[in-house]
Amino acid sequence: MTGSLYRSLTHRIILGFAALLAGVAVASAASAADPSGQVTVGSTVRSFTLHVPDGPRPPGGFPLVLAFHGGGQQGPAMRRLSGLDAVADSRRFIVAYPNGIDKHWNDGRSTIRNPQDDVGFVSALIDQLQRSYDIDSKRVYATGISNGALFAERLGCDLSRRIAAIAPVAGTLPSDIAAKCSPERPVAVLQIDGTADPIMPFKGGDVADFGGAGEGGKVLSVRDTAAFWARTNGCALPGKSAPLAPTARLDRTRVVATRYDGCRPSGAVEVLTVTGGGHTWPGGVQYARRLFVGVTSRQIDASRSIADFFLSQPPR
Repeated sequence: MTGSLYRSLTHRIILGFAALLAGVAVASAASAADPSGQVTVGSTVRSFTLHVPDGPRPPGGFPLVLAFHGGGQQGPAMRRLSGLDAVADSRRFIVAYPNGIDKHWNDGRSTIRNPQDDVGFVSALIDQLQRSYDIDSKRVYATGISNGALFAERLGCDLSRRIAAIAPVAGTLPSDIAAKCSPERPVAVLQIDGTADPIMPFKGGDVADFGGAGEGGKVLSVRDTAAFWARTNGCALPGKSAPLAPTARLDRTRVVATRYDGCRPSGAVEVLTVTGGGHTWPGGVQYARRLFVGVTSRQIDASRSIADFFLSQPPR
């Protein structure tokens, strides 16, 4: 692909993200009342927004889900893309939407241009939220898309004492951190990835760098990422893959679920493979044209699947 075509792709994806941001204002009237805040890490002030369900806290405190935006986005775009607020209201958990520096996360790739201490930011953010809200420290989770998915993988490696489970969407384990990833505690993992992702290669390899405008680098395949976490969590071989029944008649994508057996307590590993799915959030907004990011599957709602996975894990 030529550099000019890469730049065109980048421009169109950015326009899609801008549309997401513009839609935040009308997404939910209640969202305007949700708090925002700042955390100082060293000499750097970092920001975030929250969604806190109305009503009393659940027994043991609120679970906390940290939702990380993709490259070129900020927290409000992730909020709009995922629709996690509505799921949080029905399932009774708090969602935090942190903002990356220069709209990116330091996910561990050696090609990241701004290697800020995002792991330190997340740790400080958890500390602050636990001081301000009644949060169950045993039920803190991380999800994200694209660059945010890769960062969720890194948090599973570097912050396993605080993050109980991760659910990366359209992103796998960066090759640069795979060899040195050694979690102190088991971390449950749900991978959600599309086989037709044009940006994050399903079979591993080079991440699209948009003619030098993106971060590039290399990632493991979905299969190798799941196998890595399965080994780390003491799982046996994966069980048989089971196709999920289609729920959207006009959607040609299909979803196959694979669950590893014999994992350590609190170390479940599952994969939802979206056959024909693109660099997208299943059930979410089609934020850019299919030509550039692929298809958004309607066969599952990734946010509900993630909430089901997180909340089904035994507290550590």
